[in-house]
Amino acid sequence: MSPPVALTIAGSDSGAGAGIQADLKTFAALSVFGTCAITAVTAQNTAVVRVVHPLPASLVRDQVEAVLDDFTVAAVKTGMLATPEIVELVADLADAGRLPRLVVDPVMVSSTGTRLLDEEAERLYLKRLLPVATVFTPNLLEAGVLLGREVRSEAAQQDAARDLAAQTSGAVVVKGGHAVGDAVDVVCTAGSLVSLRARRVDTANNHGSGCSFASATAAGLARGLSSADALQHAKDFVYRAIEGAAHWNLGSGHGPLDHFHWEEQ
Repeated sequence: MSPPVALTIAGSDSGAGAGIQADLKTFAALSVFGTCAITAVTAQNTAVVRVVHPLPASLVRDQVEAVLDDFTVAAVKTGMLATPEIVELVADLADAGRLPRLVVDPVMVSSTGTRLLDEEAERLYLKRLLPVATVFTPNLLEAGVLLGREVRSEAAQQDAARDLAAQTSGAVVVKGGHAVGDAVDVVCTAGSLVSLRARRVDTANNHGSGCSFASATAAGLARGLSSADALQHAKDFVYRAIEGAAHWNLGSGHGPLDHFHWEEQ
């Protein structure tokens, strides 16, 4: 049988730890055939993002339509959309029913707290993409931007997940990777809360963990899992990937994950 197909719409990471590269590795590791539409080209490594060059929205559309016209795409994941025009493009495609089982990772704030989008693009995430997402996966900083308040504690995560989930029929996951203690992600679906917990791994090698979580979720959906099961599988996948790479020495900053679980082989 042919493998299911997933599509990622995201930016390229020249260091290959996050973005399109992490998504395609995750899809492959989970037995899903990955396709892609690149929204921006970056010059970055484990320590710094040097340049971000967004692509024209028309070129992003051409990439997406080339894939959709030839493949039966079972799930879609978005990462860095870079500009308001690309956010609008993705929202329009989703409204038209062309992006099935849409997992939206709102890449809006860097791990250092730097805002990556202007206020108009941030507003569009809330107004256009959240309502059509099957799964919406902001981290603590991104949830704070969307809601206009700080989100730091687990109680604040729960409140944020509820508030965001009230605006969609899908699931909202407020990820706790930037908190302290256990790595707790709070999932809200139709007002019901579930916490996904894992022991926090003591390592700086966590670059691309958010991208990988969202793409692993899309892979699960592409393989026919429910949102709840896809999220739990994604949580387990990323934990093993971080744990496997915990002692790697690749680059001088936040290193990549062990997507293929080489350390277990």
